[in-house]
Amino acid sequence: MLAIARFSVPLASADQFFQEIQGAHAALAQAVGYLGGEVGQNLDDPSLWTLMTQWQNVGSYRRALSSTRVKMEAIPLLARAIDEPGAFENPASQ
Repeated sequence: MLAIARFSVPLASADQFFQEIQGAHAALAQAVGYLGGEVGQNLDDPSLWTLMTQWQNVGSYRRALSSTRVKMEAIPLLARAIDEPGAFENPASQ
């Protein structure tokens, strides 16, 4: 399963945000069931960012969100994401 969070960040805050999103990604990467992930900044609109993570299954992702480290380091950042659905599954793997 893929978890994708998008963010709109003022350009003046980009350096600070980059540090925050890397910390959130590092916290998520320590969770059981984490398969990989990336941080991205939009090429056409550099105020748009994304955090994409891949998980063994939705249960692994949900358990990761309840871990203490993720609650401290990632949830505050994820709460600032653009409000849109962000959990995706590959229909071919069902």
